[in-house]
Amino acid sequence: MSRPYLLGLTGSIGMGKSTTAAMFAEHGADIWDADAAVHRIYAEGGAAVAPLAALRPDAIVNGAVDRARLKAWISKDPTALAQIESVVHPLVAADRAAFIATSTAELVVCDIPLLFETGSEGGFDSVAVVSAPAAVQRHRVLARPGMTVEHFERLRANQMSDAEKRARADHVIPTKSLEGARRAVADIVKTIGAGRADAGNRAGYGDDGA
Repeated sequence: MSRPYLLGLTGSIGMGKSTTAAMFAEHGADIWDADAAVHRIYAEGGAAVAPLAALRPDAIVNGAVDRARLKAWISKDPTALAQIESVVHPLVAADRAAFIATSTAELVVCDIPLLFETGSEGGFDSVAVVSAPAAVQRHRVLARPGMTVEHFERLRANQMSDAEKRARADHVIPTKSLEGARRAVADIVKTIGAGRADAGNRAGYGDDGA
């Protein structure tokens, strides 16, 4: 069996990645979620617990990584984030590789919030960006429990701009409305399927020696 087509799915906070990923799942795609992978490796017995304990013992609470303590460390130590990422990024990449290796779907969608920011786009056959107008994004994010304008602005400042992500993407999925997003997802799935079928036909033609 040939490997699945790998689609990177990304977009700024509040743009609708999770909802869009679920739409791809409705078309039979397998979905790998980077945030869920981090939760797995931070949980008790997770792959990140021991190496992070070696870096920062007080970041481990009841056998699991405590995100609040990591954030506190980052706020006080300018080298902390790089140290954490040196542990976490390879473990997350390994989790993704294991997921892809066991997938039997023709399409695997990897939901990665910081795909462009971490330079991960080269690992995918194509990249789709979810996008909505700035006012819609702001409304969605500020509606989240506990979210403040200040925190939203800090999060947005740490992410590549929506305009740059759209410019670098192979596909743009407008998420202002569910209907528009569904149409875009269906079109992408159709395009990918047609491309794989065409590649298969060309490979078969060559195998026949014609």
